[in-house]
Amino acid sequence: MIVITVNAVKGRLSLEQRRKLAEALTDAVLVPEVGQFVPTARVGFQMHFVEREPDMMAIGGRLLADATQGLDVMVIDVMVMEGDWRPEVRAEVIGRVLAAMADACGLERPSPSWWVTFRVIDEGSWGSSGGVLSVLSLLETGVFSEQKAEAVRVALGAERVRTTS
Repeated sequence: MIVITVNAVKGRLSLEQRRKLAEALTDAVLVPEVGQFVPTARVGFQMHFVEREPDMMAIGGRLLADATQGLDVMVIDVMVMEGDWRPEVRAEVIGRVLAAMADACGLERPSPSWWVTFRVIDEGSWGSSGGVLSVLSLLETGVFSEQKAEAVRVALGAERVRTTS
């Protein structure tokens, strides 16, 4: 399960840009998370676009409403279930998110005032459908590549669940 929240100044992102970002940001995290591109895994992602008035955001100690130049400020928060999120995987996700943002906004490169936060929710700390979820229960669904599933098991200190027929 992944939740991505894009916080931006009101009116910064058009409806068409949000449509593009809904898919692009999902895919930016999907492949590093499961180790392969599986479109059906998108159902485990939620995207939230939060718009704030310029007098509700500040950078450098100044409200954006008071800025003499239009500042392009955004914060993209990525929340993921605990798994194989080594520093290099996190860096890949952050780079992919920023590249997707720049592409959707028609820019050559991301603005230096776009910030990405990456948060890992500890195993046993995510709930839905009336209970606690575990990434371990998702490993046998076929969504995760075998290599990524094993990396998640190692990261969580879990042994492979073996079934007998």
